[in-house]
Amino acid sequence: MTRKGAGLKILISNDDGIYSEGLRALNEALERIAEVWTVAPDREQSAVSHALSMGRTLRWKKVKELGPRFFAVNGTPTDCILLGVSKILPERPGLIVSGINKGENLGDDITYSGTVSAAIEGTILGIPSFAISLVARNDFDFTPAAHFAARLAKNILRHGLPRNTFLNVNVPATGKKPRAYKITRMGKRIYGDPVQEKLDRWGKKYYLIGGNDPGYADTEDSDFKAIANNFISITPLHLDWTNYASFETLAKRKI
Repeated sequence: MTRKGAGLKILISNDDGIYSEGLRALNEALERIAEVWTVAPDREQSAVSHALSMGRTLRWKKVKELGPRFFAVNGTPTDCILLGVSKILPERPGLIVSGINKGENLGDDITYSGTVSAAIEGTILGIPSFAISLVARNDFDFTPAAHFAARLAKNILRHGLPRNTFLNVNVPATGKKPRAYKITRMGKRIYGDPVQEKLDRWGKKYYLIGGNDPGYADTEDSDFKAIANNFISITPLHLDWTNYASFETLAKRKI
């Protein structure tokens, strides 16, 4: 069933914070097909990965100026999913969507991404989930990504997802309508030197992580390749990280 109804609930979150324009665009698009509950960090939590606030007091509050079902949590995206599913929503949602992220989550980015980790947590809880990001650095127009999120949400609500699998979606922002979508593999970032060394006003060294412009490996069928060719990238990812191909090699080794 994909028709909007009282019993159909979608939980959305992000890592850009409760006031992110991408989150509101996602909310508006999904409200056309279901009852949307928004549970997101009270501030930006980019690159926190799958961090969980163990042993720290967590609180949530309604954000009435945004709508009747907007809730801010003083924690990570993973915290938001756990609190949303177990304490805030009146019943388990049929779908979890994380985004729309300001900037791409391609290749190795997913290991750092709070946006993707919200979808991972949803999948751990047994709820179909996907993360969606807009590949842009400025002039964010979330409309194409929001429309595609609604289209994908309808499909998943109707057909589900393979067990222990979530989707990582990236939408190009070239100013042109995306050509279509492609099912892609996870690509490989080429980071170079991600750590910048600088001097403060007193001549003492300090360091910044990020700020460089990383490249990527030119791999066929990768998420990077799809985006470069103006396709929406959908990468199915699995919770089981076991490298089964290495079993035979490691079994022969004496450790």
